[in-house]
Amino acid sequence: MSLRFQRLFLILVTFVLLLAAVLLILFNSQKNIIFFYTPSELINEKPKVGQNIRIGGFVKEDSLKKITINSYEFEITDNNNAIFVYYNGILPDLFREGQGAVVDGIIEKPYTIKATNIYAKHDENYMPASIKEDLEKNNQWKKNYK
Repeated sequence: MSLRFQRLFLILVTFVLLLAAVLLILFNSQKNIIFFYTPSELINEKPKVGQNIRIGGFVKEDSLKKITINSYEFEITDNNNAIFVYYNGILPDLFREGQGAVVDGIIEKPYTIKATNIYAKHDENYMPASIKEDLEKNNQWKKNYK
């Protein structure tokens, strides 16, 4: 074998091994990917009962109900459709009606999710109260952001 052929062979073997590694990673991660759906997309997709799902939207006004100390039920909407959500646990501080939220959970019934995690979303102007107070004390707080 010539030196030129050995180099070409080494490059091809390296390329094949790299391609195999990438395909193996993609194939195995396919089971662990949870897609983000809106309520309308979820209704159109018709996922299976027992499937892990992530859904995002707004907490529908007048839908948040406290069942027991740490049990809640509410609806997530995208202003077209709504999905019913049950949750056992402590809600995030920024979670409230009309606010954006992301819910991780399992589909129990066709339009019902039993949530395992809830994440509250906020806009780009959100600032924790402690930092806001410090800025106000130092006269550096500006209320008109663009």
